Amino acid sequence: MTKNKIGLVLSSVPGYSETFFRNKINGLQANGFEVILFVDYLNPSDAGFPCQVVACLDFNSRSLKTVLNSIITFLKAAIFSPKQSFRLYQLDKNDGVPFNRRLKNIVLNQFFFKQSLHWLHFGFGMLSKNRENVAKAIGAKMAVSFRGFDLYLSPLKHPNCYDALFTKDVRYHVLSQGMKQTLLDYKIDPNQIYIIPPAVDIEFFNPNKETVTNQNEVLKIITVARLHWIKGLDYILEALAILKERGIPFEYTIIGDGDQKERLLFAAHQFDLTDTVKFVGRLSPNKVKAFFEESELYLQYSFQEGFCNATLEAQAMGLLCVVSDVESLNENVLDGLTGWIVPKRDPKALAQKIIEVAQLPMSEKHRITQNAINRVKENFNLEQQHREFLKFYTQQSFDP
Repeated sequence: MTKNKIGLVLSSVPGYSETFFRNKINGLQANGFEVILFVDYLNPSDAGFPCQVVACLDFNSRSLKTVLNSIITFLKAAIFSPKQSFRLYQLDKNDGVPFNRRLKNIVLNQFFFKQSLHWLHFGFGMLSKNRENVAKAIGAKMAVSFRGFDLYLSPLKHPNCYDALFTKDVRYHVLSQGMKQTLLDYKIDPNQIYIIPPAVDIEFFNPNKETVTNQNEVLKIITVARLHWIKGLDYILEALAILKERGIPFEYTIIGDGDQKERLLFAAHQFDLTDTVKFVGRLSPNKVKAFFEESELYLQYSFQEGFCNATLEAQAMGLLCVVSDVESLNENVLDGLTGWIVPKRDPKALAQKIIEVAQLPMSEKHRITQNAINRVKENFNLEQQHREFLKFYTQQSFDP
């Protein structure tokens, strides 16, 4: 087992726009680490990904082929990886895992057994479910990354989903101090929690225009977010309806896709905003940047966030940013210094803040945007993130 071999577990190969994992993998490889990506499935477009990719067989269907695959996989585990299979079985048994589940875990996790790893790192908390003992079974250290959705929402959808995980020897990666505090509330040892926030490619997200538009133009507003209820987009629409009532000209663009699109389209219709609100779907980073260059104000009015890369990118591009007062966003944006923070679920307060920001003198707008650009460059760049992940995998422990 080499000390620079890391197994990263994700549901699928990161797409072109999923820059966090791509940047992380590139950074680790550039610093001498070997990365193996473990995924649940592969797509034809995944060919040529810049690291070894190992995919699990499909065991989700009820076909005869699935039954045969399960039997063959179990036999392969028993014959070619007997030590790892038996150890996983015993560790699960010690945890009180039912017999059928123990056998199933051997089958589902057999694709890990052939690899000799120093670290097995689950990219999201829920990916470690029913795999809490895999790292120990193959002789690797275990790491888990949490983001807002899986730390805050998954326990609501799946009660007790992390009970087994939180009893294990795990090194945790979170994005913010707020997320660290949540893990501390679960009685996790602070020495096992490491904060590495998202990072921005500051060479790419670099403003090549005036950082704010002319005060007399139509106010161009933008949000980049999944169309999900947790993003608070309906409250943004309600706030914009107030702006329209007051005769303030604006255009609002939402970049992103999701299962709430139909509801949000109807909300825009009800608020009489159809002519001023555009849903443009999910876009490539190049197209996102192009929209940033044409916009002045960025809104992130979520009910919960892990940190929010898009808000960092908007600040790097010199946009004025208004965000909600939820954990992590109040670390992402410094109120009155790099942007503004308003109470969540309060569209009147949001509308008032948008009006106040739009009416600021140009000198004050430039002060805020320049502060934001400088802070992102200094504290949220890729080189710094790469250094932090090297520490994550090489240091014995962290300061609480």
